[in-house]
Amino acid sequence: MPSEYLPIAILVVLATALALLIVILGAIFGPRRYIETKSEPYESGMVPIGPGRRRMPVHFYLVAVLFILFDVEIIFLLPWAAVLRELDVFGLIEMFVFIGILMVGFVYAWKKGALEWD
Repeated sequence: MPSEYLPIAILVVLATALALLIVILGAIFGPRRYIETKSEPYESGMVPIGPGRRRMPVHFYLVAVLFILFDVEIIFLLPWAAVLRELDVFGLIEMFVFIGILMVGFVYAWKKGALEWD
């Protein structure tokens, strides 16, 4: 069984090595001089008003985290769909339980107003 995971392990190692290589090459060959105009906040070509680093409402982060959370949970449907015929009725019931739990979380977030965009 561990040999079945060898291609995934190789993919993870190669992706990590490539990411590290890109970051290291950017640090070695990237520009090092400080330019003040590049540090200014830019918005629509207009002169910025106020500080560039102001507090953002938590609501934006909450929506982003909820999107990532539900997006990752939906990814679990793909392997299940690939082996659905082998799992038979037990797999179907198990997935209904999983989707039910996911829907409880979704309804809770909806009722709390976490998905409202003002």
